[in-house]
Amino acid sequence: MNDSFLIICRCEEVTLGQIRDAIRQHDCSARETKLRTRAGMGICGGRTCRPLLDRLIMPPSGDSTSDLPLKIQPPVRPMSFAEWGQST
Repeated sequence: MNDSFLIICRCEEVTLGQIRDAIRQHDCSARETKLRTRAGMGICGGRTCRPLLDRLIMPPSGDSTSDLPLKIQPPVRPMSFAEWGQST
């Protein structure tokens, strides 16, 4: 499968290819990859894509390279889809 079509971050529509390119070109940490691609910065706050990002950054040995691990940041005030639809 082509990496440029596999979406890792649904909120920001970031593909696996974009993440791999950022890691390869800039030798990114998890935090820097997040800032360069916006993966994990969408409305879900990384709850969906963060585990995938962590695995992509982790070297084959299994040791974490990130000195500042990514965190899941829930919304300040949870909203239902009905409330969200009315507010826009």
